[in-house]
Amino acid sequence: MSIELTILMPCLDEVKTVGRCIAKAQDYLTRAGVHGEIIVADNGSTDGSREAAIRAGARVVPVDKRGYGAALLGGIAAAKGRFVIMGDADDSYDFKRLEMFVERLRGGAQLVMGNRFKGGIEAGAMPLLHRYLGTPVISFIGRLFFRLNVGDFNCGLRGFSTDHIRKLGLSSPGMEFASELIVKAALAGYRIEEVPTTLRPDGRGRPPHLRSWRDGWRHLRFLLMLSPRWLFLIPGLVSFTLGTLFWLVLALHPVQISGIVFDIHTMLYAGAASVLGLQMIYFAIFARIFGTWFGPFKPHEFLQQFLSLFTLERGLVLSALAIGTGAILAAVSLISWREAGYSAVNPQEMMRLAIPAVILVIEGVETAMAAFFVSVLHTVRDKEYIKDELADFQETPYPA
Repeated sequence: MSIELTILMPCLDEVKTVGRCIAKAQDYLTRAGVHGEIIVADNGSTDGSREAAIRAGARVVPVDKRGYGAALLGGIAAAKGRFVIMGDADDSYDFKRLEMFVERLRGGAQLVMGNRFKGGIEAGAMPLLHRYLGTPVISFIGRLFFRLNVGDFNCGLRGFSTDHIRKLGLSSPGMEFASELIVKAALAGYRIEEVPTTLRPDGRGRPPHLRSWRDGWRHLRFLLMLSPRWLFLIPGLVSFTLGTLFWLVLALHPVQISGIVFDIHTMLYAGAASVLGLQMIYFAIFARIFGTWFGPFKPHEFLQQFLSLFTLERGLVLSALAIGTGAILAAVSLISWREAGYSAVNPQEMMRLAIPAVILVIEGVETAMAAFFVSVLHTVRDKEYIKDELADFQETPYPA
């Protein structure tokens, strides 16, 4: 009979609790009549956890590479079940109550997340910093960035289709593996559902391996790296739009609002915001292209339309227009300086020409470099495509 469910527990020095977790998992499998296995992915325990897990009836998979994600990746690779339900071996999750996870997986969900906020968190089970700041913030950012209806991004009890998860190319060795699994499943278009689960104080009797600020940053960093829209594009659009609007208006004349005069100094800062914003927009485009061609992103219709318009030649034309306009403004300022006998001139008048000239030249050069870089990415992709086509051709036998 094929194994339907693998219950996977990452383990590092959990000798006090791993046996209880295994017993609860076995109780569930027996009561539910599920043909399953229990795997303990041991990450280098030195307290007898491996021996305790074997005595309790689990299959132990040694994982030499250290880290929460590394242990889980090793366990997933060794799993024989059609589905996997993973949970910590510290006795904080109830392995007796896995019915809803299995039901949703059988119903077609590729990833089923537990939600501790809906199921109940016992007193002392979660530090206040995690309960009211860390997990809610990470979960909010995850929902915002990836349009997910997941209320508890950091829940360690979750189930998934083994084949589907193996296709995602998961690689994070640390705690950020929890976010990587959700995000890449979302980017792949997997069906993600959520069920309530409980959390109780762990029974280890020692400090947890989790480091709040370090691991929280690793989660946030991962979410940002897989969302160029929020990391680059949206901040870039805001910075470029507002910066350009301000310097264009101030290039004509000072602006007074409620007795406060905005002049060339403000125009200089606005110009810097415009240049920075344009660079961030280009970074967003680069990241999205690279992620679509070589990474986890799906093709985006707007991006395809943009690339069909933003050819190298058109990019260079836009660059030439910006640089040319900036050069004309610079020439006008030089002529004014010459007419003044190369003596001191009114800075308000001179900088209203010099600042826009510098902005336009810089943004023109940025546009030219962006156009060339997109062309480089095209060349790399075409090279990989041609190589794959040649490999397929060479492997195809000639007809008799």
